[in-house]
Amino acid sequence: MTKSTFLVLGATGGTGKHFVSKALADGHRVRALVRTPRKLTDAENLEVVKGSITDAIDTDALVAGVDFIVSMLGDKTLQKTDKINLAFVERLVPSMRRQGVKRFLYQAGGFSRASGQRLSPVLWVLRNTIARSFEGQHRDNEAVIEYLATQGMDIEWSVHRAGIGGDGPSKGSLERSKAKISIASHKDCAAYNYRTVMDASAIHTCDFSAYTRT
Repeated sequence: MTKSTFLVLGATGGTGKHFVSKALADGHRVRALVRTPRKLTDAENLEVVKGSITDAIDTDALVAGVDFIVSMLGDKTLQKTDKINLAFVERLVPSMRRQGVKRFLYQAGGFSRASGQRLSPVLWVLRNTIARSFEGQHRDNEAVIEYLATQGMDIEWSVHRAGIGGDGPSKGSLERSKAKISIASHKDCAAYNYRTVMDASAIHTCDFSAYTRT
């Protein structure tokens, strides 16, 4: 396997920490932007950049030399009032162009709409009831998706509309799905993101993920 460099955003989060572990275990290099570096254990091939997407960081320097960018960001409090992910992606994508970085995976929630589409009636009801407290995150995710679909088609992006459950054990392998969505563990979402960001067939898709049945 060719060794690559991953820029991981949200590296200390539920999904991000598993992604970092997987990439490093496979011998890749990881650059992680984190607010609290002590939350990451020192490891060979791990470069930690202290900071937040809300800081005035140099995004050109952040993406320089990386092969893949994976965003697993979420801040329920800040996103309640501000589209912080959109603001960052609007800075990130031009830097990707300048630095020649093409591949980008953005993890959104399963209750976020794809560009030009509507949620199914079931997902719409769930979003507006049990998931209503995350409405700011849904709207921020949808703004990012719309930006990528309308202004970022020269970037090899993919969006994972994940059904994230909790930090439990693996429940199997997730596969890309246009209609079905599974409530998945953080570990399985990370494994899916890891495969998908390197999968050319996933470019410009905005799909769910579901467990395969054997």
